[in-house]
Amino acid sequence: MKIIGITGGIGTGKSTLLNFLQNEYGAYSIEADKLAHELMLPGNMAYGQIVQTFGREILKNDYTIDREKLGNLVFQNEEKLELLNGIVHPAVKQYILQDIDEQKNKGIAYYIIEAALLIEDGYKEICDELWYVYVKKEERINRLLRGRGGSREKWERVMKNQASEEYYRMHCDVIIDNGKGLEETAKIINELLCSNQ
Repeated sequence: MKIIGITGGIGTGKSTLLNFLQNEYGAYSIEADKLAHELMLPGNMAYGQIVQTFGREILKNDYTIDREKLGNLVFQNEEKLELLNGIVHPAVKQYILQDIDEQKNKGIAYYIIEAALLIEDGYKEICDELWYVYVKKEERINRLLRGRGGSREKWERVMKNQASEEYYRMHCDVIIDNGKGLEETAKIINELLCSNQ
């Protein structure tokens, strides 16, 4: 089984790549952000520790974590954000490591991990390759405005808080320019995976 980590800034089309890999190569994929949200649900790995750390005032009436409240709390305070990341990121990694063993036993050929903080969270030790998905900043902003709404200022602020292009390029094994359409990206991926067989 080949384990591939896919990373890159917001609006670069990482999800589109995942869909392509699933449909064309039968790849099994995990999106770390979505997994993190699942692990924050009552009864799951990160829930108890988050409530213990940030208090019951972050809970809704149904005892689920109000992610907007929690977000407002941590994104204004670097220390609190670090605390939250210190709970969620290790829980995500632990789940993924267990899941890799399970999928290996099922005979999966490609296991894909998609995460914005793949490098920072030390997934290089887990993955056979790290792929950096790249799109020019202006195109990313346009995609986000079309797909998710919000304002240009909002997305620029989000991008500013993410790693730089140089950082991704320095730490990743493969750079995929995803700004030329899915057909071009598909060609790159086909070449990458066929050359590795």
